[in-house]
Amino acid sequence: MASEEASLRALESLMTEFFHNCTTNERKREIEELLNNFAQQIGAWRFCLYFLSSTRNDYVMMYSLTVFENLINKMWLGVPSQDKMEIRSCLPKLLLAQHKTLPYFIRNKLCKVIVDIGRQDWPMFYHDFFTNILQLIQSPVTTPLGLIMLKTTSEELACPREDLSVARKEELRKLLLDQVQTVLGLLTGILESIWDKHSVTAATPPPSPTSGESGDLLSSLLQSPSAAKLLNQPIPILDTESEYVCSLALECLAHLFSWIPLSTSITPSLLTTIFHFARFGCDTRVRKMSSVNGSSQNSVLGQERGRLGVLAMSCINELMSKNCVPMEFEEYLLRMFQQTFYLLQKITKENNAHTVKSRLEELDESYIEKFTDFLRLFVSVHLRRIESYSQFPVVEFLALLFKYTFHQPTHEGYFSCLDIWTLFLDYLTSKIKSRLADKEAVLNRYEDALVLLLTEVLNRIQFRYNQAQLEELDDETLDDDQTEWQRYLRQSLEVVAKVMELLPTHAFSTLFPVLQDNLEVYLGLQQFVVTSGTGHRLNITAENDCRRLHCSLRDLSSLLQAVGRLAEYFTGDVFAARFNDALTVVERLVKVTLYGSQIKLYNIETAVPSVLKPDLIDVHAQSLAALQAYAHWLAQFYGEVHRQNPEQFISLVSTALEAITPLISSKVQEKLLLSACHLLVSLATTVRPVFLISIPAVQKVFNRITDTSAQRLPDKAQVLVCRALSNVLLLPWPNLPESEQQWAVRSANHASLISALTREYRQLKSNAIVPQRKVQLEDTKVIIHQTLGVLEDIVESISGESTKSRQICYQSLQESVQVSLALFPAFIHQSDVTDEMLSFFLTLFQGLRVQMGVPFTEQIIQTFLNMFTREQLAESILHEGSTGCRVVEKFLKILQVVVQEPGQVFKPFLPSVISLCMEQVYPIIAERSSPDVKAELFELLFRVLHHNWRYFFKSNVLASVQRGVAEEQMENEAQFSAIMQAFGQSFLQPDIHLFKQNLFYLETLNTKQKLYHKKIFRTTMLFQFVNVLLQVLVHKSHDLLQEEIGIATYNMASVDFDGFYSAFLPEFLASCDGVDSNQKNVLGRNFKMDRDLPSFTQNVHRLVNDLRYYRLCNDSLPPGTVKL
Repeated sequence: MASEEASLRALESLMTEFFHNCTTNERKREIEELLNNFAQQIGAWRFCLYFLSSTRNDYVMMYSLTVFENLINKMWLGVPSQDKMEIRSCLPKLLLAQHKTLPYFIRNKLCKVIVDIGRQDWPMFYHDFFTNILQLIQSPVTTPLGLIMLKTTSEELACPREDLSVARKEELRKLLLDQVQTVLGLLTGILESIWDKHSVTAATPPPSPTSGESGDLLSSLLQSPSAAKLLNQPIPILDTESEYVCSLALECLAHLFSWIPLSTSITPSLLTTIFHFARFGCDTRVRKMSSVNGSSQNSVLGQERGRLGVLAMSCINELMSKNCVPMEFEEYLLRMFQQTFYLLQKITKENNAHTVKSRLEELDESYIEKFTDFLRLFVSVHLRRIESYSQFPVVEFLALLFKYTFHQPTHEGYFSCLDIWTLFLDYLTSKIKSRLADKEAVLNRYEDALVLLLTEVLNRIQFRYNQAQLEELDDETLDDDQTEWQRYLRQSLEVVAKVMELLPTHAFSTLFPVLQDNLEVYLGLQQFVVTSGTGHRLNITAENDCRRLHCSLRDLSSLLQAVGRLAEYFTGDVFAARFNDALTVVERLVKVTLYGSQIKLYNIETAVPSVLKPDLIDVHAQSLAALQAYAHWLAQFYGEVHRQNPEQFISLVSTALEAITPLISSKVQEKLLLSACHLLVSLATTVRPVFLISIPAVQKVFNRITDTSAQRLPDKAQVLVCRALSNVLLLPWPNLPESEQQWAVRSANHASLISALTREYRQLKSNAIVPQRKVQLEDTKVIIHQTLGVLEDIVESISGESTKSRQICYQSLQESVQVSLALFPAFIHQSDVTDEMLSFFLTLFQGLRVQMGVPFTEQIIQTFLNMFTREQLAESILHEGSTGCRVVEKFLKILQVVVQEPGQVFKPFLPSVISLCMEQVYPIIAERSSPDVKAELFELLFRVLHHNWRYFFKSNVLASVQRGVAEEQMENEAQFSAIMQAFGQSFLQPDIHLFKQNLFYLETLNTKQKLYHKKIFRTTMLFQFVNVLLQVLVHKSHDLLQEEIGIATYNMASVDFDGFYSAFLPEFLASCDGVDSNQKNVLGRNFKMDRDLPSFTQNVHRLVNDLRYYRLCNDSLPPGTVKL
């Protein structure tokens, strides 16, 4: 024994040294290597068994258990059966003897090690594994230990993580399912007996306002007075031990429910018991008592009891999340809902002592979260099932949900509840669309609830009603491109919009008066504006008045957003029916925007500039944005009235433009300036009135933009204004024939507009060749950046329009395009400039390639092909970082547009495009791990194949008629093979996005052009690809794509099933290392010769799983093992 004793002392000192904070990393590595070598020795487990029984050092125990874990999971096959028997008998004895004294994490690890043995050996060699667990649970002294073992067994055996053969996984699941009824019976018994035992002794508390809650709703929910009575018993007070046992039992149930199917073995008495425990979470009295008694132990007790409620709700939610409900289980579900809604009623009950909100604040946050999850699952998964039960009061449920939502103690809780309402509104909308006949009946049933919801959500976004909460929201920090306040507002407005869709008149009559009230305050500010020495000042100074004004302006801003969000519900089929409401809104908005611009509220001095100035700017900006939302309505209005009496329409548009033009200035705050620009773009693009060009306000903007002496607007605004002006001249006027479009005049005006915008840019051509000084170079770059930004945007906005508009656009741009091409070679080494130029050319190719004509397009492509030499590409990709890669990506994108062009025009470029890809770009990026450029390159190769199939495969029609089968003539075979080779290589790289994209491309080529059936693919590549895909599955490198890889493998194999089964599979297995011939035979036999997709992919996944398992087993055999 001395050597064991000595080893233990040595190990203890090593472990202490390893975890000491003075030990160097170098020394730690040495110790680690020593420990690993020790663990690999045959028979190391005997030492570990001694260590476990003889040490009190946690580190040593943990190490010893890790040695066992490794032995069982990786080397078990090679352990002599005598040793296995000894281990199976010693470890459980050790657990029984020491479980009370071991630290919990060591005890749990020991349980897991024993369960690992069961996973390998039960029932054949370890037949009493499960009966032992059941006995532990049934003996009061070891119940907790038995429950820990049971939960570990459920975790490790039902969905085993480590590799096991598929047959063993299926066997374990079946073995466990056979035990489910017994186990659930035991767990029910434990929970019931603890509840009953403590209920009897619980002293009946005096009748408090919270007891005696067998309310009216409750009896209608539960249908039986006895059930209501049961749920109204006072909650027992449990001792610590009982509480611990209950929490373990509930944890077991939650895990069991995650994998067992819904069936009658989940009995009504079990469900009722779980609900009893769910009450622990919503009983505030429990927490009260713990705080009254003062001692810390008691308050811990209160938290523990809250935790029982959380665990019980977890069990309920596991059952709720199952969508597939057998007929016989539906009644149980109904009973579950009834009991949970009893809890919901309990949580939201008001009485003298408590408001609902203060009740919810007292509950455990996790409990509230679980409860909200339950409600979400109820609405999203089961509402359609339950709504048809006459005895389930859906409207009363909504009333409870309403109370629960609007008394949430946290913002996150409120958001989660709004999500549930959104789900409900979606459900209602789709139900009405599918049942148009009884639409009214459905709506009438829910109308009151929806109107209440709408009113309350609107109140929640207003400072007038909810100031304290709204001021807590952060409006500074961006998260996912929005601040907390913006997210709050957006989610609320989505609910408002969904109600509007269902009940338009109600929603409008609720929202508009509220908007009116706040507008009155805003429009009344004029009387407080006084002229001071420095300008205009708002004469409101009292602190209280300023605060009230701040709240009113914030609310007005939110309500304007709400009105804008509802614009879509006034257009289309309902235009006429809701015309008057929409006209009222648009008139108000036009009035408000003009008012803001005329009295220049954005420049006014205020008593609290840091607060009121941003408020005034925001209201002005939101009023412009809300008006912009009605552009489609204005366009429809124009279509209806342009022939008869358009005066009202003309007046609305002219007034709006008067509001916009004063704001288009570099002196105006950017937020407001951009809102004005966006509105101008919408009027020019969506509404397109014929008289726009003749309005003085618009001419004023033209003059301002083309005047070189005027200060330039910020980039974004400049681009928007130029887009609007260009569209005024380019877009065809609606409702007018071609002959009245005045193209000649508009064309001349457009040419002069573009000429003015590009004056400085076009002058660069003369000195493009001269090397420039640094300062001059920076100035040149600014001109290129500004001009190309504007031109690119103009082309993009016109790309989907009529041929005439595109022709005029190109005529105006022609000279600038030629200048750009001439400048390109001079800037080839300035990747930031090249990037912008290629962006511009890409947009030109996408929008105006027909107008540019073939000769000039050829000239551009040829210039690019000449400039992007191998050296230049290497410089861009390897040395210029992300900008250089972006340049190459844009160049490849331009080529994608070119190779997609139908007809013969650009076909002559195919050879040079393919050689650029395969000989210049591909060699540079093939070996780089970085994903840059690869996605674009493979998309280009895919487009080359997809749109130019005949370049590779000339199908001879005559031959196909004569022989009845298309005889392929293959051309450019070397290029085709090289492209396929590149695709194959890409599957060997770790980048999962590229893998997914390229697999999709191959599958598309097969669907559209029968790629896998082509002779060259079938005979020389098919099984190489299948081999690569199977290897990827075996290596688990792209596990997220398992399903896609399985389907692609099937599509490839199905081209030649005979070849797959007779030649490929045997060869694949023969070439597999790490498995012996017997195992290969088993793998081959298990792969059934199925030819349908589901069975085939199942066979593939079985093959991959079992191959991995066999390798693991074989690795675990001691060296020199002879296998017969």
